[in-house]
Amino acid sequence: MIPDQEKYWDKLANEKEFPTPFQISKFKKYVSPENKILDVGCGYGRTLSELYDDGFKNLIGVDFSQGMIDRGLKLYPQLNLLKNDGDRLPFSDNSFDAVLLIAVLTCTADSEKQDKLISEISRVLNDDGILYINDYSINDDQRNLERYQKYKDKYGAYGIFELPEGVVLRHHTQKYIKELTKNFKDLIFENTIYDTMNGNKSKGFYYIGKKMGKIN
Repeated sequence: MIPDQEKYWDKLANEKEFPTPFQISKFKKYVSPENKILDVGCGYGRTLSELYDDGFKNLIGVDFSQGMIDRGLKLYPQLNLLKNDGDRLPFSDNSFDAVLLIAVLTCTADSEKQDKLISEISRVLNDDGILYINDYSINDDQRNLERYQKYKDKYGAYGIFELPEGVVLRHHTQKYIKELTKNFKDLIFENTIYDTMNGNKSKGFYYIGKKMGKIN
């Protein structure tokens, strides 16, 4: 069982910088400034701040770490940031035109929780709403291969690993992401290389999909 991660992120809320870039030019091909946008796992609000500065004003962010929310409200008092664990988003069905999920799957390592999160995102998205994901992919260097194998039996999935500082993270295959987003029409899936929060390099991807009707 994956331990609760909230205390970890609260403790380091004012220390960690999240370097994963937001592909705003790609996003703007599908989402307009007047659209209503939700950032799930918004951290301290850096992506919403980027959107706000680019003319998007109908923005809401949620995160399960109160420490991250407090930091974000100090840095960007113009933003609407709320504490929420993501299990049940505090919004009605079909409330948003787009949802962002940036480096959240890597921090939500449990497969069942990931499925529930995507389902909940689908619920609050309008039909034909846009889902944007940035996250980390399975790597093939020795360091990562060793830790994937080390924790495979403990957590029941290849790609999950622990960091010495006390957090559990996950890297994903493209096949897994495709299955996770099977109720969305793929618009973009691009592989890339990201910096991690601890200054390493990792394979990654960004994905844009469109919700396809009602999710059963």
